[in-house]
Amino acid sequence: MATAMKTQWHSLAFSGLILHEILDHPLEDETPQARLKQVGMMTIIYSMNQAHQKLTLSSIMEVTALTRTGVKETVDLLVKRGMLNETIVKNSMGRGTARQFEISEGLLKNLSSFNESRASD
Repeated sequence: MATAMKTQWHSLAFSGLILHEILDHPLEDETPQARLKQVGMMTIIYSMNQAHQKLTLSSIMEVTALTRTGVKETVDLLVKRGMLNETIVKNSMGRGTARQFEISEGLLKNLSSFNESRASD
């Protein structure tokens, strides 16, 4: 039970952190709709990450049922914000390249700091 509660707190902390980072720090010429899409995308990416799924455009498309362009536009903004890191890897067929993403160390460090301060309360 303690592990389930810890996981739930961790998830809530992550949600609060991404809400703060995205809504309180808008990018230039960014619409409110774009910010809400980023919040939703980070929530999905976090869930995929927790399930140890690869974070590629194709896998995100599969989970969200969005078009490649729809996923790319939102993910690119998250990379621009520094919330996601991008690397180029071989695609699943081994013949080309794919963009793979991971949640940035900075964001995870901020999350750890929040969890540590909550634990000391």
